[in-house]
Amino acid sequence: MQETTDIETRVMKVLADVLSRRLEPAQISPDVDMVAVLGLDSLEAIEFLLKIEDEFDIELDFENLSLQHLDSVRTFSAEVVARQEPSR
Repeated sequence: MQETTDIETRVMKVLADVLSRRLEPAQISPDVDMVAVLGLDSLEAIEFLLKIEDEFDIELDFENLSLQHLDSVRTFSAEVVARQEPSR
């Protein structure tokens, strides 16, 4: 089993907040599908993405984001890491 990274933990906290505290961060698996399993709807997804931008002080590329990016906390966290790295 892969360990949860600091970024994944922070993403799970934001996700739990957006899901109106239906779940605690510890109840969210890094590999669970945020849409299909946790029921993240379109309005919650927008709120989630905006809060992620604030949490990590990044700008997400909304035009190129898709539901695939919300497959799991782990998948989405990789996108956050990519946004934090300086452009070359």
